[in-house]
Amino acid sequence: MSPVLADVLQVSALIVALALVHRPLGDYMAAVFSSGKHLRVEKWIYRAVGANPDTEMRWPAYLRGVLAFSAVSVLFLYLILRIQNGLPGSLGFAAITPDQAFNTAASFVSNTNWQSYSGESSMGHVAQTTGLAVQNFASAAVGIAVAVALVRGFARSRTGELGNFWADLVRGTVRILIPISVVAAVLLVAAGAVQNFAGIHELTTVTGQTQSISPGAVASQEAIKDLGTNGGGYFNANSSHPFENPNGFSNLLTIFLLLVIPFSLPRTFGRMVGSVRQGYAIVGAMATIWFVGVVLVTWLEFAHPGTASQLAGGAMEGKEQRFGEGASSLFAVSTTMTSTGSVNSFHDSFGGLSGGVLLLGMMLGEIAPGGVGSGLYGMLIMAVVAVFVAGLMVGRTPEYLGKKIGTREMKYAACYILVTPALVLIGTAVAMATGNGESSMTNTGAHGFSEVLYAYTSASNNNGSAFAGFGANTGFHNTALGLCMLLGRFLPMVFVLALAGSLAEQKPVPETAGTLRTEKPLFTGLLVGTIMIITGLTFFPALALGPLAEGLAA
Repeated sequence: MSPVLADVLQVSALIVALALVHRPLGDYMAAVFSSGKHLRVEKWIYRAVGANPDTEMRWPAYLRGVLAFSAVSVLFLYLILRIQNGLPGSLGFAAITPDQAFNTAASFVSNTNWQSYSGESSMGHVAQTTGLAVQNFASAAVGIAVAVALVRGFARSRTGELGNFWADLVRGTVRILIPISVVAAVLLVAAGAVQNFAGIHELTTVTGQTQSISPGAVASQEAIKDLGTNGGGYFNANSSHPFENPNGFSNLLTIFLLLVIPFSLPRTFGRMVGSVRQGYAIVGAMATIWFVGVVLVTWLEFAHPGTASQLAGGAMEGKEQRFGEGASSLFAVSTTMTSTGSVNSFHDSFGGLSGGVLLLGMMLGEIAPGGVGSGLYGMLIMAVVAVFVAGLMVGRTPEYLGKKIGTREMKYAACYILVTPALVLIGTAVAMATGNGESSMTNTGAHGFSEVLYAYTSASNNNGSAFAGFGANTGFHNTALGLCMLLGRFLPMVFVLALAGSLAEQKPVPETAGTLRTEKPLFTGLLVGTIMIITGLTFFPALALGPLAEGLAA
């Protein structure tokens, strides 16, 4: 079988699997967040934290719950990392330095999972499982909760109540993330992924050298790292490491896991607002951007210029022989468009133009399909902007799902859109101006600049992947990137929840002949165009200095 045919079959199998799961999983998640009943284990959790799950919250109270829970999570994880040398199962590793502990705590709580450390040589069993893996569940559940709150803002009227954050957080974890992760972990173990709590093994290589092998609860962490669009690998090589990703089956499974909830949440949205066609319009926009990205990166990598690449049939440098260009490109596009950060190849080795597509996937706001929860609420914000643009074109007050999009709603949407570009561009500019960016680059010129731009794009968009050549473990980058992660995660949530509260207070507007039909393919096209234009105008100058300059010079 030719590599091209194998890659086509792989993408086709992935699309079929996602299509089969879209409806049942989306309906199940809608039922979870619409239910008035609480499981016994959930009641125990509510008693432990002192929360009343039946109390409705307006958006300021909901936001306080999000921020309070996340702040405690940062402090908890920071403490574990700082004292890990005194904890059981530390494997003899030292405590993490203050700046790196802050960076890592901010990273995992913000669902970024940026790693300036090598897990197998830095983190013991308690730090990996009780610290990092727990935050993989918690940060993903927070994202889902905020998305559900925004959906309730569209679905409800004449009330500012958005549900209960603690109930949404617990239900998302107990009823969705944990069950799917258990099944996924079992499948990964069956595929050959490692799962144990053994100590470090000292082995002699074929060349007579000594190598330390650090095993651990890899499969269970791998499952939630992808399902929750987290991305932090147990090992420095991430999903290119055979302990995490043993073969082609596990590779396709992990890609499926990182896409399955983001692509199913639009169905949940459609169910909760009472129109599944609205969900189809949203998922259609997500799928269009994702599929075009996969085709572009795969084609560019197979057609990579250079004698060595042409003789090898494509650009294989930095890629696993087990997966090749096709599976590596599919993984790379999926991970950069879902705020996951998990990688099975070095993105630093992708060509200038294909690397630019990966950067663009993050710059879009990672909404195609985006992170768990964050992809849906990011896409709904863009839908609000698209409706506003359409209203301006026809001279009509814009409406979306029966809610008027007025001055206040557009202010919240505009503030949401401006947060990430400001963090990316200011962060990159400061790093380059102070020399900290240049000193961490392993390449010069346009590619080196792309490494810095990619780092701050990844952190600010809560992705977590990196151009592998970038040296991030410095006091400056640990602090600056940590701040970008926290601001890039929680500041947009302020505007999302404020928008949700504003929408929930409105009285529904009756549909008329002049109402824009937002469930039609025409609106899907308008939504995609709005996303691309806004992103292009914002980031084109930065992309021109980095990946575009490198690609055109090749």
